[in-house]
Amino acid sequence: QVQLEESGGGLVQPGGSLRLSCTAAGRRFSNYNLGWWRQAPGKEREFVALISRGGTRTIYAPSVKGRFTISRDDTESTAYLEMNYLNTEDTALYTCGACARPYNVNYVDRLEYYDYWGLGTQVTVSS
Repeated sequence: QVQLEESGGGLVQPGGSLRLSCTAAGRRFSNYNLGWWRQAPGKEREFVALISRGGTRTIYAPSVKGRFTISRDDTESTAYLEMNYLNTEDTALYTCGACARPYNVNYVDRLEYYDYWGLGTQVTVSS
């Protein structure tokens, strides 16, 4: 069992930046691929980014590529999502997911790929 807790959300102006954190407790953090997802009001949850075990591979949704950076610190059992050049369309509840399966680029954007989820942190981009 892995417990995930997100933090770092808040209200930010368009063009601003935020760094989200996803801290894990329980089983060995380094065994998991870590992903970030988001869900805006009235929309389905969508994949944002994933970082593989060891941090050797990352993958991003086209809508955030070049603006967001995912990273991890296994010594702190924490994954991060650095978000820059935020716009109103980035407003959403951001959640992190942990996946024990082997890395597979074909499945990272599928909810069922993930084994554990946090409750999320709200990001609101507004002037």
